Amino acid sequence: MMKFFIVLALVSFMNGCTGDNFESTLGHLTRNSRRNSEKQTKAVTDLIERILPQHAKYFRVVVNSSQAENEKEFFRLKSDNGTINIYATTGVAAASGFNHYLKYFCNCHISWRTSQLNLPKTLPSVDIEIKFNDRFRYYQNVCTTSYSFVWWNWKKWEEHIDWMVMNSFNLVLAFNGQEAIWTKVYQEFGLSQDDIDEFFTGPAFLSWLRMGNVRKWGGPLSKSWHERSLTLQKQIVTRLRSFGVVTVLPAFAGHLPRAFKRLYPKANMVKLGSWNGFNDTYCCPYFLDPTEELFQQIGKSFIQKQVAEYGTDNIYSCDSFNENTPPSTDLHYLANVSSSIYRAMTSADPKAVWLMQNWLFVHDAPYWTKDRAKALLTSVPKGKMIVLDLQSEQFPQYASLDQYFGQPYIWCMLHNFGGTLGIFGNSDIINERPIEARTAANSTMIGTGLTMEGINQNYVVYELMTEAAWRKEPANLTKWFGDYSTRRYGYRVDSVVKSWQYFQKTIYNLKSLRRMRGQYTLTRTPSWSIKPWAWYDTKEYMLTIGDFLDGHYVMPNINYAFCHDSIDLLRQAHQIMFDVVYNQMKTSFKKKDLTLFEIQTNSSLFLLINVNNFLKLDTAFSLDEWVKSARDAGDTPEEKDWFEYNARNQITLWGPKGEIMNYAIKQWSGVVSDFIYPRWKVFLDYSHDILVTNGTFNDTYIKQKMFETAEEPFTFKKTKTYEESKEECNYFWTELKQKKWWRIFETYGREKRKSRNNIYKLDWRAMQEFSAESSFVDDDIEVKMIRK
Repeated sequence: MMKFFIVLALVSFMNGCTGDNFESTLGHLTRNSRRNSEKQTKAVTDLIERILPQHAKYFRVVVNSSQAENEKEFFRLKSDNGTINIYATTGVAAASGFNHYLKYFCNCHISWRTSQLNLPKTLPSVDIEIKFNDRFRYYQNVCTTSYSFVWWNWKKWEEHIDWMVMNSFNLVLAFNGQEAIWTKVYQEFGLSQDDIDEFFTGPAFLSWLRMGNVRKWGGPLSKSWHERSLTLQKQIVTRLRSFGVVTVLPAFAGHLPRAFKRLYPKANMVKLGSWNGFNDTYCCPYFLDPTEELFQQIGKSFIQKQVAEYGTDNIYSCDSFNENTPPSTDLHYLANVSSSIYRAMTSADPKAVWLMQNWLFVHDAPYWTKDRAKALLTSVPKGKMIVLDLQSEQFPQYASLDQYFGQPYIWCMLHNFGGTLGIFGNSDIINERPIEARTAANSTMIGTGLTMEGINQNYVVYELMTEAAWRKEPANLTKWFGDYSTRRYGYRVDSVVKSWQYFQKTIYNLKSLRRMRGQYTLTRTPSWSIKPWAWYDTKEYMLTIGDFLDGHYVMPNINYAFCHDSIDLLRQAHQIMFDVVYNQMKTSFKKKDLTLFEIQTNSSLFLLINVNNFLKLDTAFSLDEWVKSARDAGDTPEEKDWFEYNARNQITLWGPKGEIMNYAIKQWSGVVSDFIYPRWKVFLDYSHDILVTNGTFNDTYIKQKMFETAEEPFTFKKTKTYEESKEECNYFWTELKQKKWWRIFETYGREKRKSRNNIYKLDWRAMQEFSAESSFVDDDIEVKMIRK
C-alpha cells in the first residue's frame, strides 16, 4: 500500500509539472504579483493620469487579485454612464485593459517612440473580457540593457515601464545596479579597488561582462556610476512591482575577476577562451567551478546583498555558458554544474527559481548534444528552472529538446540583433507558432516574450507579438496591418493601408533561416566580396513607399509617427539602392571599366549624403541623442568624454581593434556622415587608383587604412553641439519638399509608379540633383548622369 501511495505521489507531481500546471513550483511567483490590490489600483490610475491627463476622470480601475483563475490573469472592460470601468486581477492586467480599449475602441496607438491619442469626443461603449493564455509574458534580453537602456535616466524608464505594463509584460528583467552589489561582494572576498577596476567594463559593454565574454574594456566604473545605477534600480523595481510585475534579478554565473586566482589559488577555476578575437587584455575572465565551496559562498553573498538593497520576487537570471564552451563534456560534470548553480541560489533564497536563456544551445549546437543539454537541464528540480526559448521565430529549440525535458519554457521573439536598423519581420510565424506551441503534445510552454537586443525599430512586429499573450487563434493579418496603420496615424487612408498590407506580405514576412544581423551593404565594412540579398521584391518595395508617402496629401493632420515611418521607409529605400549601385560598381571594377566606375561611385556617395541629410529631420535617427544621453550620464568632464567614447565605440568598432565591427551599427545621421561615408570614400578612392594604375588590390592594406583614417577616428570625436529636436511634422515636410531630389522623386515618381517601371533610374537622377545641395561632397568630383 505504501508503494502505491509513493507511486501515486510521483504521478501527481509529474502531472502537476506538465503543460502549464506548475503550481507547486511557480505558484509563488504569480502570487507575488498579486500582493497588494489597492497599491496596484493606484499604480494604474496614476499611469492613466500620465497618458491621458485630460480624460483620466472617465476611467475607473478596480484590481481584485482574488479573481485570478488557474494563476492566469484577465481584465474586463465595461462602460457605465460615460465611465470606462477596468476590472482586473493585477495592475499589469488592468494597464493592458486600458491599452486594449485605446487600441480597439478608440483607434489610438502607443509605441516605444510614438503615440497617437486623438480620442473620440464621446468614449465608445464597451463590454468585453480578455483572459491571458499563459502564466507569464516576459520582456527584455540581457543585451538590451546595453544596446538600448544603458544611458537612460528615470524619465525614460518611467515612460518605458508604462509601455511594458500596457502591453501585458509581467515578468521583466531588472539588471541595473548589479555592479554596485558586486563591488561589495568582491571587497568582502579580499579584492582591492585596483582588482575590481581591472575587471569591470565601461557602461556600454556591461552585458558581456556579466556573461563572462569580456572584461575591463571601456572601464573602469566610477563611484558616481554605481550610485546612479543603484538609485535607478530601486526606482525601476519599485515601479514595476507596484503594477504586480515579477522582477528578475541576476544571480552568480561563475565568472570572476582574475584576482580571485591569486587570492584563492587552490580553488578550481579555469580561464575562459577568447571571445570574438579580444586579446588577453580584455578577454578571458576566470570561471569558478560551481561545485567549489567558494562558488556557494560568493553566490549566496551576492543574492543576499542584492535582496537587502532591492528586495526579491524569487526569480534569478543566470547564464554561465553564453557563447562560452564548458571546460568538460562529461555528463556528470554538466549535471553537477547546474545543480550547484541552483544550490547557490537557494542557499540565499529557498524559493529561488532559475531563469536561463537557451542561447547556448543555438550558438554552440555542436557542443550541446541532446544528452548534454538534458544533463544540464534536468539536474534542477522540474519547475524550478524557466528556459527562455530566445529566438522561437527562427531557431526554436523546444521541440528538438523534447520540451526542455519537462522544464517550463517561454516562447520568445528575438528579432533584432545589436539594435540595428533595417525593416524586416516574421509576421506569419509570430501570428501562428505561439498558438501551435502552446497546444502541442506535452507542451511545457508557460508564456510568450520579447527578447530583442535593441528597441526603437520595426514597431509593428513587436505590437503584433504582444498580442500572442491573449489571442486564441491567429489574427487576419491583412486586416490587422491595415488597422494598425489607422491606429498609428489616426486616419484611414487607402494608399497607406494598402502599403502596410503589402509590407506584411513581403518585407515583414521573412520565413527563411538566414540569420538577420542588420549587416546591409551600406553599413558593412567596404570590400568587393559583399553579396547583397533580399527576400522580397525590392523594386516593388520602392514603388510602394511612393504610394505610402502620397498619403500625406490626404491626411488632415500628419502626426509624428507618419513622419518617423516615412523617414524609416526612405532610409530602407536608400539601403536598397546602395545594394544596386554596389553591384554595378563591383561589376565595373572587375571589368576595369574606369569611366562607368567613376559614375557609379559618385552615385553611391551621393546616396550616402542623401541618407544622412534626411535622417537629420528626426532626432530618433540621430547620433546626437545617443551621445548626449551618454554624456549626461557622466559626472565629471573626463567621465562624460569617456562615456561618449563608450557610446561611439559600441555602435561602430565594438572593441579596440574592431573585434565586432558593425554588429551594432546604426543608420543615424552623424554615423552615416562621419563613419560610413568616410570609409566608403577611402575604399572607393583606393579602388579608383587601382584601376588608374592597373595595380593589385590589397585587402589588408585598405582595411588598415580605413581603420586608421575613417573608422577609429570616429570613436575619439567629442560632440560639442547637438541638433535641435525636430520631431515636428511640419518641419519634416517643409524641409523635405525643398530638396531637389524629393521634388524629382515626387514629380516623376507618381507616373513611374503607375507603370511600375524604371524606379531605380528615376532615383539615380534624383541623387545627381541632390549633389548640388550637399556641403560635404568633394568639389572636384565631376557629376555625370548614370548610364542606363
